[in-house]
Amino acid sequence: MHDAVVVGSGPNGLAAALTLALAGKRVVVFEAERTPGGGARTAQLTLPGFVHDICSTVHPLGRGSPFFRALDLERHGLRWLDPSAPLAHVLTEEHTVLLEQSIDATVDHLGRDGESYGRLLGPLAEGFDSLMRMFLGPLLRMPEDPALFASFGLEALRSMQGLARAHFEDDAAPALLGGIAAHAMLPLSAWATSSFALVLAAAGHAVGWPVARGGSGAITGALVAALQEAGGELVVGERVSDLRNLPPARTILLDVTPRHLLSIVGDALPARYRRRLARYRYGVGVFKMDWALSRPVPWRDPACGRSTTVHIGGSLEEIHAAESTVHRGRVAREPFLLFVQPTVADPERAPAGHAVGWAYCHVPAGFDGDLSELVEARIERFAPGFKRSILARASRNAVQMEQHNPNYVGGDINGGLANLSQLFFRPVARLDPYSTPNPRLFMCSSATPPGGGVHGLCGYWAAQSVLKRLG
Repeated sequence: MHDAVVVGSGPNGLAAALTLALAGKRVVVFEAERTPGGGARTAQLTLPGFVHDICSTVHPLGRGSPFFRALDLERHGLRWLDPSAPLAHVLTEEHTVLLEQSIDATVDHLGRDGESYGRLLGPLAEGFDSLMRMFLGPLLRMPEDPALFASFGLEALRSMQGLARAHFEDDAAPALLGGIAAHAMLPLSAWATSSFALVLAAAGHAVGWPVARGGSGAITGALVAALQEAGGELVVGERVSDLRNLPPARTILLDVTPRHLLSIVGDALPARYRRRLARYRYGVGVFKMDWALSRPVPWRDPACGRSTTVHIGGSLEEIHAAESTVHRGRVAREPFLLFVQPTVADPERAPAGHAVGWAYCHVPAGFDGDLSELVEARIERFAPGFKRSILARASRNAVQMEQHNPNYVGGDINGGLANLSQLFFRPVARLDPYSTPNPRLFMCSSATPPGGGVHGLCGYWAAQSVLKRLG
């Protein structure tokens, strides 16, 4: 009899299992794929010698995660690597805005909006550890720094457009924060989109936007090593489609979306709760491309070469127009692109003198088309000669993203729509969002608070709920 069985070995499933194992519980994790990791996996997608991340690459919340920091994952081989600037935002062909790790240096890039930016982000960066402990967890807790929480909350509930109107006059600062807010995968007029911009920008100043040496799979490898050291087990290549296929256990934690959970549990949950889970909403999808490149990206503005992350989106208004088009069910003609060049910080991911890169744009849920030419043409506009540097490419549309990982419903890599209600109450409004009406069943995926990202905290908090149950 196990104390807990965990279904799914993404960062949250592994975090849940590791938390329980460290508490002395007997735990086993089942993973459908032959390699663990979910969205934190690394593979050879193009040519030999070129190392690509399947989904996530840049991890401000990974380094900033209170849970990961408490584990000493460096002892298990994890090494964080930093570019010289966390983020570059392409405003025009001639103008790139940099988010430097130093707030003062960032302020210098922002002209007359610099002081406003410093007043807004300075306290959040200074109190970043407290902010993470408040933000990356269940809603119904007493904040450890009520003053910081109150000042953050007042701004975080705004739309990104509202935040820009309240604080800025020029284009650069709204564009820089607007590109970060677009990680919410929502129109920038939506409530609370500013929370994504504020948290991730503060992370950039406090801990940077690092990559894991050798690829995001190194994060998974460190978690697996820590789990096994603590006595936990991992079984790969074993797809769970029915609870009856699992070994006997006092509790079961599922690192899956509500839709996938419903297909597994059957009538183990009451009908009313199943109907509530079925109403859980998913967001837009992504179209992703990976490239093996003969040289570093030839950016028109060399400043773009200082960061592993480059946002190609233009002004705040242009980003909002692109994201709104996607939410109306159409592909944007000039999409917002998140471009990542890991070899800026980790050159060993490619042969000497070569590089790897990837980019995604947001697309309507379930999009099954090919946007390769559109994406590459948009990059070429800001990096003339990019196409000539391509040695090989791989792409996945929204349908293929879900086929690769069933948790990406419709291609949604965020684990569910991050609108105001689901940002705070996911997967349903419940005092303990990780528990279910069945005392043996718990959820630990990014469909629970605090949501998407490689930080492990959905799993950590779910495990705390389980520990209360087990005693």
